[in-house]
Amino acid sequence: MRFAVGLRRFVPFLGYHHFLMILIAIAIILLSLLLAGCSSSSPLIPGIFLISLYYRSYPPTFDPAQVDPGVTTAIANIVGQAQLEVRVGYFGICINPDGGAFLCSNNASSLATQVSVDQDPLNLIWVASTFKDSIVFPYLIIVAIILAFICFILLATFPGWHEETDEEGSERDVKPFPSRPVSQVALALIFIASVFVLVSVLWQHTASVAASTIAQDLGNGSVKSGVGTSAMILGWFGFTLLIIVTIGLLVMILSIRTLAQLTDE
Repeated sequence: MRFAVGLRRFVPFLGYHHFLMILIAIAIILLSLLLAGCSSSSPLIPGIFLISLYYRSYPPTFDPAQVDPGVTTAIANIVGQAQLEVRVGYFGICINPDGGAFLCSNNASSLATQVSVDQDPLNLIWVASTFKDSIVFPYLIIVAIILAFICFILLATFPGWHEETDEEGSERDVKPFPSRPVSQVALALIFIASVFVLVSVLWQHTASVAASTIAQDLGNGSVKSGVGTSAMILGWFGFTLLIIVTIGLLVMILSIRTLAQLTDE
C-alpha cells in the first residue's frame, strides 16, 4: 500500500523526456547484449550469435546444376562422426566439440587447439573466423550506442516539474519548456544512431543469411547452418526503440514550436 501511494506521487513528476530516456536505456542494453554475443562462455551469451555451423548428417540435395553430385559421399566420409558446432558473434567465436559446454574466445587459433582433426575435419572454426574477420562489422553499432548515450545525457538536462510561488503567494507545479537547441541536437544524434543501427542490422541479416546458405550448400549432406534468432531480435528491437525515440523527440519539438507560435499570437 505504501509503495502504491509513493508510486502515485512519483508518476506525475515523470516528464515526457523520462519515458524517452527509458526507451534509450533499453535500446542501449539490447545493442550491448548483441555485441557481447559469443564473447564469453557465461550463461546465455553463447546463445546470442550471428550464424552457427555444425556437422549433421542429413539427406543431401541433388540438382541438375551439380557437376559432381557424388562429392557429397566423399564429404560424408571425411566428416565421419564429427558433431562440432561453431557459433559466431561480433567479437567472439564459440565452439561445442562434443555436445557439452561451449568454449568461447576471440582467437580462433586458440579454439582450434582445443579440438582434434576428427572433431573438425572441414575446418569450420576457420570458416567461422573468416566470416567474423572479413564480413562482420560491429563499429556502426558501437558509434550508435555512443550517440544514443549522449542523447540520453542531453535529455537528462531537460527541466522537470518543480514548485513555484505565484503572485498570490500560492504554490503550484510548473515545468518549463526544454531548450530548443538542445532538443534539436538530441534529435539529430538519435536519428543518426537509428540510421547506423538500421544499416548495421540490415548488413548483419543479409550477410548472415548469405553465408549460412553458402556454407550449408558446400557441405551438402554433412554440414548444417543457421542464423541466430536472438541476435536478429536484439538488433531489430533496438532499432525500433531508437526510431520510437526519434519520432517522440520530433513530435515534442514540433509541439513546442506550435505552442510557442500560438502564445506569440
